[in-house]
Amino acid sequence: MLPFWLGRVLEMSDKVNIRRLPTGVPGLDNLLGGGLPEFSFNLIAGTPGSGKTTLAHQIMFSLATPDNRALFFTVLGEPALKMLRYQQQFPFFDFQKVNDSIRFINLSADLLEGDFDRVLTRIADEVKAYSPSLVFVDSFRSVVQSIKQEEGGATDMQRFVQQLGMQMTSWQATTFLIGEYLLPEAEASPVFTVADGILWLAQPLQHNSMVRKMQVVKMRGQAQAPGLHTFRISDEGVQVFPRAIIQHMPTLAINPSAGVERLSMGIPALDEMLGGGLPVGYSLLVVGPSGSGKTIMTTEFLAAGARRGELGVIAAFEKSPSQLLNKKLDTLIKDGKVGVIDTRSLDLSIDETLHDLIEMIKSMQAKRVVIDSLSGFELALAPEFREDFRGSLYRMIAELTGLGMTILMTSELEDRYTDLRFSPFGSAFLADAILVQRYIEVAGQFKRVLSVVKVRNSAHSKDIRLFDITDEGIVIGETMPEYSGIMSGRPTVST
Repeated sequence: MLPFWLGRVLEMSDKVNIRRLPTGVPGLDNLLGGGLPEFSFNLIAGTPGSGKTTLAHQIMFSLATPDNRALFFTVLGEPALKMLRYQQQFPFFDFQKVNDSIRFINLSADLLEGDFDRVLTRIADEVKAYSPSLVFVDSFRSVVQSIKQEEGGATDMQRFVQQLGMQMTSWQATTFLIGEYLLPEAEASPVFTVADGILWLAQPLQHNSMVRKMQVVKMRGQAQAPGLHTFRISDEGVQVFPRAIIQHMPTLAINPSAGVERLSMGIPALDEMLGGGLPVGYSLLVVGPSGSGKTIMTTEFLAAGARRGELGVIAAFEKSPSQLLNKKLDTLIKDGKVGVIDTRSLDLSIDETLHDLIEMIKSMQAKRVVIDSLSGFELALAPEFREDFRGSLYRMIAELTGLGMTILMTSELEDRYTDLRFSPFGSAFLADAILVQRYIEVAGQFKRVLSVVKVRNSAHSKDIRLFDITDEGIVIGETMPEYSGIMSGRPTVST
């Protein structure tokens, strides 16, 4: 025989639709699967200084209104006024909501005598009197630690957590417990079992570099983004950069005879070598040694797009803006035809860079993207992202091509003259097309040559052609009549 409550549930003919509350934290709703489930019981946990209180305040000030009031209980050793002194520096802190839509209550005095039943009663009485839609307890672990110090603390802790959890799930409110937890401790904590949602915050330090991470460990009733995701605490507050998760890799069935749209590179002879231009939605990798003309080629690519009314975005990692801007590119940027991504930070994450790229692409409705260069991009990343650079770059390129972007990437290679390579970190497989620039010695002089290595699903030139860089840009010359090797000996080919 079914339990009474289960029978009642099965008799219900109407599906209960749970409203999802927008958190007001950029990027967080995407992680949660659309927002916080209303009336859910949530835990915001992590190491000290990881941003738990700031995240809780940002959610609270975003959601609190005169009709949806919030209670924030503090059990910290420091006065609530000290905490608020720092939190009010963020723009989300709204003074008009304090004591109107938001009420702060300090429970430190109730904890002095170690009477935890009194704490439970105080919390319940305040909730009953105020009828809030949102309830926060910070720091919950302070209560737990105090209970552990008492005789029979483990039993008292379990009872306290269970009673508080039962109270919170019975309130018509969305509730949050905030506290410092270490991962081994979390596995045995009763609160992790009863919570409907768990947000885990961390700030690992690696090689003097720190990148904040967030994980949705649990969120009942809805799909959430798995894995660890980057977030930052800036002057604006918390911003989350969801990790790109590839649902499917875009496939482009290119038939050379089907009249597929192709984009001009801005260099007619190069378009001819590519088989009529670069197919729309492709990623082109341009590799070559320092000074071989890679950045000049990106300028021609963006300028060709501007002439067709196609706006572009460039992320430059090797040069400062003053070094990057030649006269042509400077004009394109000033005219609003090319947007520049700020990449000055040395603790970048690929997720954050991808977020900035997508935001600018959407705002400009851009069609062309330049990454100059992959070598500099790898060095600009925090150390932990360099370890899986290939995998992260794969997700990034797939995300951009999935948006219909046509991408030009550059990569600097040391010219060893007898060793022909296409990538310093084995990422040539990411590109739909590869263009190689090289130096050769002819009659006692260095000359530049280029060749098209591949264009996926398309015929292309196999010639090795001389080219030069002039005031007008790149000028491609004649095909080398005989190419028996570079400098001394024949090159070996590797990817």
